[in-house]
Amino acid sequence: MTTVSISSQRLVVSENKRFLMTEDGRPFFWLADTAWELFHRCNREEAEFYLKKRAAQGFNVIQAVALAEINGLHTPNPYGHTPLENANPDKPNNAYFEHVDHIVKKADSLGLYVALLPTWGDKVFTNSWGVGPEIFTTENARRFGNWIGHRYKDYDNIIWVIGGDRNPRPDSSDVEIWNEMAEGIAEKAGGYSHTLMGFHPQPKKEGGSSTWFHNEPWLDINMHQSGHCANQGTYKQITHDYILTPKKPVIDAEPLYEDHPNCFNARELGYSVPSDIRRIMFWNVFAGAFGQTYGCHDVWQMYDTDKEGINGPLRPWPVALDLPMANQVKHLKHLLLSRPFFTRIPDQSMVVGMQEENNDYIAATRDAQGSYAMFYFPTGKPTTLDLSNLKGKEFIRWWYDPRTGNAHKGPKIQGNSLVFVQPPTGGKGHDWVLVIDEQSQNYGVPGRK
Repeated sequence: MTTVSISSQRLVVSENKRFLMTEDGRPFFWLADTAWELFHRCNREEAEFYLKKRAAQGFNVIQAVALAEINGLHTPNPYGHTPLENANPDKPNNAYFEHVDHIVKKADSLGLYVALLPTWGDKVFTNSWGVGPEIFTTENARRFGNWIGHRYKDYDNIIWVIGGDRNPRPDSSDVEIWNEMAEGIAEKAGGYSHTLMGFHPQPKKEGGSSTWFHNEPWLDINMHQSGHCANQGTYKQITHDYILTPKKPVIDAEPLYEDHPNCFNARELGYSVPSDIRRIMFWNVFAGAFGQTYGCHDVWQMYDTDKEGINGPLRPWPVALDLPMANQVKHLKHLLLSRPFFTRIPDQSMVVGMQEENNDYIAATRDAQGSYAMFYFPTGKPTTLDLSNLKGKEFIRWWYDPRTGNAHKGPKIQGNSLVFVQPPTGGKGHDWVLVIDEQSQNYGVPGRK
């Protein structure tokens, strides 16, 4: 292979081990879209259309899989190529990976990083779904890791993600297989200091990737899959990993998708709605996540009318690209980047009184130095806040609309003790972010550069 010329700066973990940043120290808020079948189901024109759209909508990471989920070893890509010869991981098909190369380069040209899964998890463990076959062993996983790590060692817009919707089984070699693959990648892609790597699990009540790999030297970021049920306190999963030692950044890498049947049962529970997705995203980030992944049920599988759909997709993926949340998620990124980034911490002590673990749950985050705080109100429920952890005696109050990215000032707050707040509107779908700034900071309008 010839060395490629790339424009992206490599991403690294921040000094305080909570966030990501570029090599020159600029904050990086992970805003990913889920496109698991991008390499497998899309031709080059379709892939470029998709990437341009997501870049224009403010996304900066694309999550995609090389050995894909939907019979990815035997169903060829649009050019008739499968990724491996005879499903043998020791025999990658160069023609297939040239298509992957093209898409990764195009993403880079648009300022997009690719969270690249070398394989979906059913190639290690089929479980109750997935056609596999199970082709990886402790003997060949490192060799495949070496091969794919070497192939993409010069692409600084690659973020490595091991796993793929499977949790390692007890009393099996699964953990060892994933360790071998990850270490094989690092070995040929420049070492642990040159790779950024996570592990994508299935939903789990507490720890996600940290359950098996937290102390592994290759694991730089912890990942969760909070799953596709709307009524879950996803902030608890983020908190679980946030307090672990050693410190590592944490993220929800697969939350409830837009256009997804809730808990896989659309007949009884209906499909996801934008307010459910916004709530999960703000909960996660305010609990300490370094960014957030978005997904659309039609888009991850690149569903179209000429393809078999999985679990009831509603519309062709090109149409689904413009669903409401695809155009709203950027407001979360813009909000967090409009205030000091690396000093932000979660602080639920600022919400006074007991909170029920339901959709009214108010999440709080603030600057460690006390110069600002943010509170997410999922349903506009009024509450009392304790501002004693903020510095100063006079504060500017902003109400930030997560649906539009617009903000308007409220009355100033005098003093830094208890204050009762009432969001502009209430009820499901009327979520708001209260931003409180110490007046002398002159931070400007939330969400604006």
